[in-house]
Amino acid sequence: MKNLFLTLLFLPLLSSCQGDEINAITDELKTTEVMYTMPEESAPHEGTWLQWPHQYQYGIDHRNDLDATWIAMTKSLIQGEKVFIITYDAVEKNRIKTLLQESGISLSSIEFKIYKTDDVWVRDNGPIYVKDKNNQLVIQDWGFNGWGKKADFLNCNTIPMQIAKDQKIKVLDLNTTMINEGGAVEIDGNGTLMATKSSILNSNRNPGMTQQQAQAYFKKYLGTTNFIWLEGKAGREITDMHIDGFARFGNTNTIVTMNENDLLYWEVPQNDITTLYNSKDKNGKNYTFLKLPLSKNNVVTTYGKKLGYKGSYVNFYIGNTVVLVPNYNDPNDIVANNLIQSLYPSRKVIGIDVRNLYANGGMIHCVTQQQPR
Repeated sequence: MKNLFLTLLFLPLLSSCQGDEINAITDELKTTEVMYTMPEESAPHEGTWLQWPHQYQYGIDHRNDLDATWIAMTKSLIQGEKVFIITYDAVEKNRIKTLLQESGISLSSIEFKIYKTDDVWVRDNGPIYVKDKNNQLVIQDWGFNGWGKKADFLNCNTIPMQIAKDQKIKVLDLNTTMINEGGAVEIDGNGTLMATKSSILNSNRNPGMTQQQAQAYFKKYLGTTNFIWLEGKAGREITDMHIDGFARFGNTNTIVTMNENDLLYWEVPQNDITTLYNSKDKNGKNYTFLKLPLSKNNVVTTYGKKLGYKGSYVNFYIGNTVVLVPNYNDPNDIVANNLIQSLYPSRKVIGIDVRNLYANGGMIHCVTQQQPR
């Protein structure tokens, strides 16, 4: 439950409404100007947020199997920015400090925060940093309900508010406005948003919400005026087919995705593939495409579990000086790494072993969240 003083401090926002009230609010939003803009991922960062795996939800083996991935991400990111590490409690904080120090990693660019979490997916439950008309940072706290109440979420849903309080940054409480996970939307930094309807306009997230209503919210709060909507596939996995698993904006004029056969393997509907390949920016210009392969082989975890499916390289993360790319101990790792390196010549591409994380449904982009400078 949000504290009363937070409610008083922060801007008044839309409340849950029914019937004619929803229509009235929607009509108002249609004509509401852009109030906030979200910087693209490649814009300069103050730092990156990570929620470190712990034993309290899925057990100690789960935690231990994932530690190495978080160590590798931290080691890579501190080359060019701060790393904000969310730990479950003080015991976990000390354990993680020891792990990092034993790996030769300086703690000077790391800031620890103790907040209880349900899981590691900070992209989806964490703060969305935007800038207001005065170019000041604002944290948006969109609703998070465990991808349609498929997983525990009450702890993770409090994270943006806790961060805003700690950082003394103004926060917009959008919990009753819209359920919106960070991995469900991609922005090109030039006014275009790309998303699947299955992960936003879904009765398990936003029952009754129309595409027009969603666009009005995104225009006002993220600054996007052009929209690429794919149908997606509800039930494809826990996220109902987040866009960031198979299509990303590499920059303002490039979409990073896969070839048609690999998109079909990913179960992207054929009509969506056509829509994606014919996408245009807000000026009506076609995007350039960089198409990454899937892993050559089905992924096998470090502890020998055969997942029975291939891995995507599209779920990478752009840091200040590095680009972290999911790797699978696969022959196509180097192919994907080199292709992504060609897109970011001024940044160093670093492959991060995500095999154990992938067994839980996600890759690098899913577990990182940027804080703009």
